[in-house]
Amino acid sequence: MGNGSSREGKESRRSRLKQKLQRFRSHRLHLRTRFSRNAAGVVNQRAVTVEDFSGIALLTLVGADMKFKDKWLACVSFGEQTFRTEISDTTEKPIWNSEKKLLLEKNGPSLARVSVFETNRLSRNKIVGYCELDIFDFVVQEPESACKSFDLLDPSSANVVGTVFLSCAIEDPVETEKRFAKRILSVVDYNEDGQLSFSEFSDLIRAFGNLVAANKKEELFRAADLNGDGVVSIDELAALLALQQEKEPIINSCPVCGESLQPTDKLNAMIHMTLCFDEGTGNQVMTGGFLTDRQASYGWMFKLSEWTHLSTYDVGLNTGSSASHIVVIDRKTKRLVEELIDSKIVLSMRAIYQSKIGLRLMDQGAKEILQKLSEKQGKKMNTVESAQKIPSFLEFFKINMAEVKYPLQHFKTFNEFFIRELKPGARPIAHMNRDDVAVCGADCRLMAFHSVEDSTRFWIKGRKFSIRGLLGKNVNPNAFLDGSLVIFRLAPQDYHRFHVPVSGVIEKFVDVSGSLYTVNPIAVNSKYCNVFTENKRTVAIISTSEFGKVAFVAIGATMVGSISFVRKEGDHVKKGDELGYFSFGGSTVICVFEKNSIRIDEDLLANSGRSLETLVSVGMQLGVSTRTFAGSR
Repeated sequence: MGNGSSREGKESRRSRLKQKLQRFRSHRLHLRTRFSRNAAGVVNQRAVTVEDFSGIALLTLVGADMKFKDKWLACVSFGEQTFRTEISDTTEKPIWNSEKKLLLEKNGPSLARVSVFETNRLSRNKIVGYCELDIFDFVVQEPESACKSFDLLDPSSANVVGTVFLSCAIEDPVETEKRFAKRILSVVDYNEDGQLSFSEFSDLIRAFGNLVAANKKEELFRAADLNGDGVVSIDELAALLALQQEKEPIINSCPVCGESLQPTDKLNAMIHMTLCFDEGTGNQVMTGGFLTDRQASYGWMFKLSEWTHLSTYDVGLNTGSSASHIVVIDRKTKRLVEELIDSKIVLSMRAIYQSKIGLRLMDQGAKEILQKLSEKQGKKMNTVESAQKIPSFLEFFKINMAEVKYPLQHFKTFNEFFIRELKPGARPIAHMNRDDVAVCGADCRLMAFHSVEDSTRFWIKGRKFSIRGLLGKNVNPNAFLDGSLVIFRLAPQDYHRFHVPVSGVIEKFVDVSGSLYTVNPIAVNSKYCNVFTENKRTVAIISTSEFGKVAFVAIGATMVGSISFVRKEGDHVKKGDELGYFSFGGSTVICVFEKNSIRIDEDLLANSGRSLETLVSVGMQLGVSTRTFAGSR
């Protein structure tokens, strides 16, 4: 009877453990597979070094005070993750009390964006206001967990439209270890007394997936039970885990999601399981798995389109009919953002550039149609009547007029506004007095590669792309073969004047005739056309003392028939000087450096290696001359 009762007890404990872990796993799996996936289909936690780890922040969205009644939801975007609250009742003062733990790194993101949406629309909820806060500054200025109010700004006008209330606390690494041990203990603490009996301790060791440790559970229990009272407390468990991870790790797999953990990487194993447990318990109300706040705010019609595979969100190279959203990473905030683009335009570009039929139409006269359309649209945007389009353009793209040199009334046509100048100092130039530092030449989405081979592997899918084809027949390509490649893609909302990335002398300009395909990634990523080598373009060769020769290629695009330069051959230019501008539309600049002449910044290369464009501004650092590194040895 005794043995039978013991077996029943063991089965009961194992059943309870299995049920608890199943709840954790199913919730965790739902969050991981809901939207954000890499090539393998899951989101991977990037490794963090001890030097970079600053702690884990607990951010709580308490509520808001809005100016009208509605059903509200809020989103928090931090780095490459976005989380959302539940939808509130109809009220002017929504209460969410939703919290989320965020991993903080010394060189990682610290700026969080909070967006508040009204939810009375079917397909897409409307953003009403947003605020941004630096997590580190918040905690330094306010007592831990103190609730603070932030003004919510209208994204179109920057007027205050409400107030949001937040609190934040940061756990240091030592506190994180203690709380981690407490969460681990709670998995098998069946009687919830805050201590582990030997049977509960045995179940926990088995959940760690380490057969060697499971065979030594009696020895491990004695080692953990420091005061010899027959049970293991939270502090004793924390001490054991810390000691064993240094000597002989006992945690081989996460008991929540089942992923294998690196036994030698104690820190990342702890971070992984800490965040995993917090999502699995359901104590945090915010839902994760989103890339941007726009994605998190979509209504049920978008979710239906995802379910039917008409729309998808993803980071990286999208080809085919699923390329419905363009997501880039903001270099300044280290946060993913969605590019604003009309959905009808997306559908038309997919139809043309992602199919053999669409490109066959190009071969049968559509190129000439695009040429005529660009010329016609260019003339139209130079008329006085076109100025009427400026307010709606500002509203849709949320353009910051505070940095524009002239007031809105100054612009008599749409094209005058499109090629607007900025106020002096609006774009600081990195290391202005150092010619060995190259800078970004445009406000744009940037891709950077060591070589053409890398660019065709991660981004450019046209079958005939080459440096020879890019530069045209009248430029000797020998100096640039196997050189580094930087692509600056300008969207319609961007400041459309481009600047010199390096200091030197302009040797010559060479015009190359061609088509006017769009430079949107949907076309660039298409295997059916060769955007950069077939479009109309102008090549400027700049001779420098630090980088050798640099080819600066300004490429026209759909609606951009006009490329204008404000410099001439023989001019001495300083990095950051204005070089020219594109008229109405989107457009691209490509810089080609001689082989091994530049060490491009690592963050730009890393993002490009993921097929992820980086949002940059004129004057941001691009890279450093390799001669600088050679001279420092």
